Amino acid sequence: MTRVLLTGGSGFIAAHILNFLLQHGHSVVTTVRSQEKADRIAAAYNGIDRERLDFAIVEDIAQEQAFETAVVSDPPFEVVIHTASPFHFNIADVQRDLLDPSIIGTTGILESIKKHATTVKRVVITSSFASIVNGSKGFWPEHTYSEADWNPITKEEASQNAVNGYRASKTFAEKAAWNFIEQQQPNFTLTTMCPPLVFGPIVHYLNSLDALNTSNQRIRDIVQGKDQENLPPGLWVDVRDLALGHVLAMEKEAAANKRFFFTPGHFSTAELAEIVRKNFPEFKDKLHPKSNAGDAYTKYGFYKINIDRTNRILGIPWTSLENSVIDTVESLKAVGL
Repeated sequence: MTRVLLTGGSGFIAAHILNFLLQHGHSVVTTVRSQEKADRIAAAYNGIDRERLDFAIVEDIAQEQAFETAVVSDPPFEVVIHTASPFHFNIADVQRDLLDPSIIGTTGILESIKKHATTVKRVVITSSFASIVNGSKGFWPEHTYSEADWNPITKEEASQNAVNGYRASKTFAEKAAWNFIEQQQPNFTLTTMCPPLVFGPIVHYLNSLDALNTSNQRIRDIVQGKDQENLPPGLWVDVRDLALGHVLAMEKEAAANKRFFFTPGHFSTAELAEIVRKNFPEFKDKLHPKSNAGDAYTKYGFYKINIDRTNRILGIPWTSLENSVIDTVESLKAVGL
């Protein structure tokens, strides 16, 4: 049994990571922003004692030394999985609302681990395809993205809009983590996970339609009949595959000090709408007619992907797009869709 600190435990991805950690027999302390969120998670895992699941309150990850006490545990931690970072576009200030929480949160926890948790040997951080993709190149059909790619976005470009700000926050935070490893030479290794849009079922005790993660909003909007015609195709991953990937990344020695581009492939809005139409006849009349119009891949052309490292080292049995969408819609129905 490995002792794990999981940050951001009430988040969409972290909630699934927690489930896999407990399934794999690990002992977990997860950070949350309030006691109320801790109580809701604990109630969902009723019967699991505090030796297997406990909580640490970290109200604001953007504060200096936010994780100073959270990284201290008895028994001591051996692994830290850091997922806590903002992903939304409802912001007033890019620096305050996106860059600072992501960058300071990442570097802060690494500094705290080095100073106060010397037993930690593995750190896994949730990064993003946003740190890989070159937005200035558009659909770039002649290019193949892999872990070797880095988003070249600048600080000046980051301040232009929320989308740029988010992409910059993930890029700058991940680069800061790798720079920390290179410069500080800590006792722990680093692994980063770079997923694109994350679909999949929500954890009902933490979510509602109003608090839906940004990626799943695309599926919600299709079901609710909103026009998605102008949305381009993209890359996706099921949240359960991504969560399992985090756990395997901490368990497999071969994953140490590596970056993983984490996606099974492309999707289009037309595909999402067709899956809903096929499997949920009760929503058929709500679907916007244009949501199923045209072949987005042919219309736009699209970059290719190389996920050989992820397949070889982590060996994820990828969930199909159809199963992911079905399970997502079912979970949304359970909270009032």
